[in-house]
Amino acid sequence: MEKRMTQQDLFKLKPLLAVLAASLALAACSVGPDYVRPQMDTGPAVFKEGQHWKPAQPRDLMADGKWWEMFGDPQLNALADQVDISNQNLALAEANFRSAVALVQSSRSAYAPTLSASAGASRGRSGSAGSSSATSSGTSTSSSSSGSVRNAYTFSLTASWEADIWGKVRRDVESSQASAQASAADLAAARLSAQAQLAQNYLQLRVLDAQQQLLEDTVQAYQRSLQVTQNQYAAGLVAKSDVIQAQTQLKSAQASALDNGVTRAQVEHAIALLVGKTPAQFSLPRAPLTAVAPPVPQGVPSMLLERRPDVAAAERRVASANAKIGVAKAAYFPSLTLSASGGYQSSTFADWFTLPGRVWSLGPQLAQTIFDGGARAAATDQAIATYDGTVATYKQTVLTAFQEVEDNLAALRILEQEAAVQGEALQAARQAVTLVTNQYKAGTVSYVNVITAQATALSAELTSLSILNRRMAASVLLAKALGGGWDGHSLDDLGPLQQQTADKARGLKDNAALR
Repeated sequence: MEKRMTQQDLFKLKPLLAVLAASLALAACSVGPDYVRPQMDTGPAVFKEGQHWKPAQPRDLMADGKWWEMFGDPQLNALADQVDISNQNLALAEANFRSAVALVQSSRSAYAPTLSASAGASRGRSGSAGSSSATSSGTSTSSSSSGSVRNAYTFSLTASWEADIWGKVRRDVESSQASAQASAADLAAARLSAQAQLAQNYLQLRVLDAQQQLLEDTVQAYQRSLQVTQNQYAAGLVAKSDVIQAQTQLKSAQASALDNGVTRAQVEHAIALLVGKTPAQFSLPRAPLTAVAPPVPQGVPSMLLERRPDVAAAERRVASANAKIGVAKAAYFPSLTLSASGGYQSSTFADWFTLPGRVWSLGPQLAQTIFDGGARAAATDQAIATYDGTVATYKQTVLTAFQEVEDNLAALRILEQEAAVQGEALQAARQAVTLVTNQYKAGTVSYVNVITAQATALSAELTSLSILNRRMAASVLLAKALGGGWDGHSLDDLGPLQQQTADKARGLKDNAALR
């Protein structure tokens, strides 16, 4: 017989509807603290070391985030573009970001009800208990029936939904969203780190090329000096010791030139790794250093809180940990689950989906943990401790960011002064070599004076190149310390980045399939 919902049934459902309405009304509640960004004292309006520099336009230095273009080297620009395509550390960071985005969707799924379906068919027999009777002789006999064989056909749909009365789901979604934003900032930090390492290595490679050229020129000069000494020895003007000293000086310069090649090869291999290639697949021919030290970018300390991806990642993890406190505290309150099921049940296949076989149920369930041995209190304490730890990490990250900016501003300021002084020393050393060489040819000084002057000049040349390398590295590190043109507001909408990483992941899969 068909079961219809009567007015009386509706009347009986009024308490359930009241519970549902109350749960929806309470759905705006969320336990746990609302997030407030930890306060940081950014100090004065300018960096301590920034007071010594003339401000430069940030647009000129970090246009579109391509800060490496400020060095004016086309080869560096081309290599930096390859980092974003082939670097495997970036691929790992992108995979972590996509995983974090998937966790956000997983958290949001708790807002929706769950719906499950089941169908089954069975055949079985139910037995009946035996009966016994007493005889006149005091014995008993038993009899049993074989029972009945029955078929059972069932089909049902079950839906359940847990009302988010205390904001547990909302806090969980809030936490996963903040974690996804932190992962996006981690990706930006990994990209910036790889680009900065590439720029440092490339500029060092060009300095090594300049150093190699200097050593080769020095070898040629020492060969000429050796030839002069040998001619004078043959003429009986100098002792054999002068020839030996000239030979020793020449061989030392040749050894230095060879040793410079070891460092250059290793730096070239490091660049290959950054662009996602094996050393055998990558080579950079020698070339002169054309890059120039860029002007010093300026900013205010408070800008670091929005332009450093590592700072943004640390702050987003604070937000995620704060939301987890609400998730832990929601466990203290009862949970309300609304469930409904409906389907068909019949003993014959022909009547399986007929109205007389229809069954349904509807009802709420309120559950509350009364005793758990302190598990909820421990979970809450753990969430609070984790939050305190992320706050400390965030503040330390900010302090480290300030230190890195000040360190590199100071390095650039002092190295600029050192370069000027070293330039004067180099000029004097070159003049000394010319004067002492002429004096030696005239026979007024010994060859030891020539060797000393030449060694001093070579040392001055190498020191000048070392200072140049340090200035270039400090410029790169300063750009990195200032965030490389990254903008923290990009975390407000992760959609474009999510699409970009998804497209790149599909491209990698397609390339792998082609191989």
